[in-house]
Amino acid sequence: MGIQPVNSSAAAMPKRRYLFFLILVLVIGALVAYRIVKNRRADKQQTPRGPGGPVQVSAVVVKPRLFVDSLAVKGSIDANEQVQIRSQVPGLVTAIYFREGMPVRKGQALLQIEPSELNAQLQDARTREALAAENAERARLLLEKEAISREEYETTVATLKSLQVQTRISQAQLAKTTVVAPFSGTIGLRNISAGTYLTPETVVANLISTNPVKITFSVSEQYANRVKRNARLGFTVAGSDRIYPATVYAVEPGLDVNTRTLQLRARADNPDGTLRPGSFANVQLPLGKIENAILIPSEAVVPVQNGKKVFVNRNGKAQ
Repeated sequence: MGIQPVNSSAAAMPKRRYLFFLILVLVIGALVAYRIVKNRRADKQQTPRGPGGPVQVSAVVVKPRLFVDSLAVKGSIDANEQVQIRSQVPGLVTAIYFREGMPVRKGQALLQIEPSELNAQLQDARTREALAAENAERARLLLEKEAISREEYETTVATLKSLQVQTRISQAQLAKTTVVAPFSGTIGLRNISAGTYLTPETVVANLISTNPVKITFSVSEQYANRVKRNARLGFTVAGSDRIYPATVYAVEPGLDVNTRTLQLRARADNPDGTLRPGSFANVQLPLGKIENAILIPSEAVVPVQNGKKVFVNRNGKAQ
C-alpha cells in the first residue's frame, strides 16, 4: 500500500485563519488600551489628584460694606386731599367760574346758583325780625311800668330770638348759592353746564390736591414692630426707573384681622405732578442697616445638619 502525498495549501489554511484572528485580537486590545489611557489622562487633567485629595475650587473675594435690609411691597398712590364738588342747596346754575383741569385756590368761587328765591326769604326774615325787635322794646318799657307781666315780656323776647335764628339760617342758605373750593388743588372734568338744575346729589367735578401725595401700603405681621413713624423709604411707579423718596407719617394702631397686616401711610413731594393718584407704587422699605457687613453668594453657603457653613481660603486651601 503506497503513501499518499499531503496537500500543502490545505494545511496552510488553518494557520492563516489563526494568524488573522490573532492580529484582530491584538488590534482590538490595542484600541481598548489606547482608550483607557486617554480617559485616565483626561481624568487627571480634570482632577489633579486622586480621589480623597484636594480639588480645584473657585473663590470670591469679599469686602466689608454697607448692607441695607429692605422689604419690597406693593402700595397705592393717593391724593393728599380729594373731594367731589356738590351744591348744598338746589337751584339753577347761573354761572361757572372754573376751567376744567386747572388749579384753583382755597375759597375760590366755582359756580353760582340762582339766589333770587333765597334773597326773598332773607328779606322776609329780616322784616319779621325788625318787627319782633320793636315789640320786644315796647314790652320792656311796659314791664318797667308794670303794665305787663314778666311772662308776657319773656314771650316777646323769645319770639325775637327765634326770628333772629331764622334770619341767620336764611343768610347761610343764601351764602351756599356760591360754591367755593374747600382747599387748593386741581379741578377735574365738570359734569354740568350753565342752566343745569342742580341738586345736592349731583357731582359737579372732582377736586384733587396732588402735592404732596400719600403712599398707602401694608406689611406683614412679622415686620410690624420694625417700621416706625418718620421712617424713610423709596418707591417707583410703572413706566419710570426714577426712585421717589417718601416719609412714613402715620401707622395704623392695629393689625387687619383678616390679612394680619399692618397698614402704613407715607407722604411724598410731587411738585411737578408726575405722581398720579390711583397709580401702583413699588415700595422699598428699609428695615435696618449693617455698616461692615460681609456679603457672600448664596451658592457658597453649604447646608449641614445643624445649620450652614462656608468654606474660606487659608494658605491656599479651602477650609
